[in-house]
Amino acid sequence: MKLRAIKLVHTVVWVLLAGCVIAIPILALTENVTIATWVLGLVMLEVIVLVLNGMRCPLTDIAARYTQDRKSNFDIYLPEWLAENNKLIFGWLYVIGLVITAWSWSSRS
Repeated sequence: MKLRAIKLVHTVVWVLLAGCVIAIPILALTENVTIATWVLGLVMLEVIVLVLNGMRCPLTDIAARYTQDRKSNFDIYLPEWLAENNKLIFGWLYVIGLVITAWSWSSRS
């Protein structure tokens, strides 16, 4: 029961942050550069948390207390391939969003 609750919370947080990462370039390209910058900062807070925790989500450590399973998705309701490649996929999308946002700032009149 506790593991399910942790997985649910982890999934909800992931959906929100993944949505932010996807929204960043869209916001920047639609002249919402200030909002894109704020969203970049929000995601940066998550990046800082990951870096301070050895590139692991703190919820992963909590979930590990309740199971011996260590598949890539043991702590979140995502397909295993996505959980395994999550940082790579969304890391690159974040960098792309950062570049587009910087370009949008520099091209403002």
